[in-house]
Amino acid sequence: MTPFLTAGVDEAGRGPLVGSVFAAAVILPEHYDLPGLTDSKKLSEKKRDRLAAMIKEQALAWHIAHADPQEIAELNILHATMLAMTRAVQGLAVAPHKVWIDGNRVPKDLGVAAEAVVKGDSKIIEISAASVLAKTARDAEMYALAERYPQYGFEKHKGYGTAQHLAALQQYGVLPEHRRNFAPVKNLLAQGRLFE
Repeated sequence: MTPFLTAGVDEAGRGPLVGSVFAAAVILPEHYDLPGLTDSKKLSEKKRDRLAAMIKEQALAWHIAHADPQEIAELNILHATMLAMTRAVQGLAVAPHKVWIDGNRVPKDLGVAAEAVVKGDSKIIEISAASVLAKTARDAEMYALAERYPQYGFEKHKGYGTAQHLAALQQYGVLPEHRRNFAPVKNLLAQGRLFE
C-alpha cells in the first residue's frame, strides 16, 4: 500500500524591501533524523545551514521556488508569495496527497488537497523543514547581493527596512533588485533616485 504523503510548505522574505520571496515544499519519510528542527526563525544561522543539508539528504522530495521583485511588483507580495508556494509544490519530484501550508491562506489551483495552519512552522515538522529551506535560500540570495553591492549591507539586515538599509537607499539609490511597490522604495523612485 502506498503511504499517505504530506508536504509542508513555508515562505521566507515577505517583509524585506529587496530580492525575491522564497517558498519551499518538503515531504519527509516516515523515519528521519533531524534533531532540533523547529521554526527557522528560532534557529541560529549555523544550525539552519546544517539542518538544510540534512533535510535535502533525508527528504523523500523537496523543492525551493521563488517569485522575483518584478513579479512582486506586478502581483503584490501576497499573490507573489502564493505563486512561489504553488511553484514549490508543483516542483516536487513526488506528488503529495495533502499539503500543509504555514499561515492562514492556501494558494488557488494547487491541484492537491491543502490546509493552512497558523504558526504551522512550530506545529508541523514538514512545515518546519520547509521554513528552513526557504530561509536558507533567501539568505543565500542576500549574500550574493551583498557581494555585488557591498555598500548596502545586505549580509547584515537581509534586505529588511532597517535604519542602515534605509540610509543606504537614500545615499546610493534604488537597485534593480529592490521591490518597486514597497513604500520606501516607491518614494525614492518618485524622486528619480536610481542606483548609478
